[in-house]
Amino acid sequence: MAKTSFIRLAEVINKKQNKRVVSVIIKPTINNCTGTIWFTDLQLQEGPVLNGYTPHTESRLLKFREDGDIKSPVWFNGVVRSEETIILFNVGETSAGLDIHIYPKSDMKEGSVKLCQGVSGQKVSFPNSIAKDADLALLASTSGCTKNDVSEPKDGFYQYSAAWDSKHKVTLEQGKTARVLFYMQEMQDGGEPF
Repeated sequence: MAKTSFIRLAEVINKKQNKRVVSVIIKPTINNCTGTIWFTDLQLQEGPVLNGYTPHTESRLLKFREDGDIKSPVWFNGVVRSEETIILFNVGETSAGLDIHIYPKSDMKEGSVKLCQGVSGQKVSFPNSIAKDADLALLASTSGCTKNDVSEPKDGFYQYSAAWDSKHKVTLEQGKTARVLFYMQEMQDGGEPF
């Protein structure tokens, strides 16, 4: 059996015009080879200088355990009117990805639904209108955003809960109400650090 080895590659992608990039498609291609090849930790970053990379976390994170058994995922369900700060008690030892569902009780206009951490860190907003009883989902588990299970655009980043008492601000259209569901698998450190 051949020894597994990983090679770090970096490439520069130059734009043809000075315009905003809306999407990027990457198609790794291998010719005239046999065996197994893994493409991991793909990262795009702007600017002329490589300033770091993020390795896959699977080797260093484990699902949180109590008395040796994996603790079941936890969920927090609530109702938000206009704007509320929700405190999630993540008893894991480190940050955990969040799956967030928002179910408006009335129609919400474009850009009126926003999420952020603490005092406006890690912001995300939703540019489209959201109909009453829709399921707007921001999902760390799939790295996606959907509305009624169809891909939905978002502006910004927001998908994790810090360990212990993580504060999450939910902002809705003034005077309107929505039910919210936060769902996470608590995590703990595992493996050896670099």
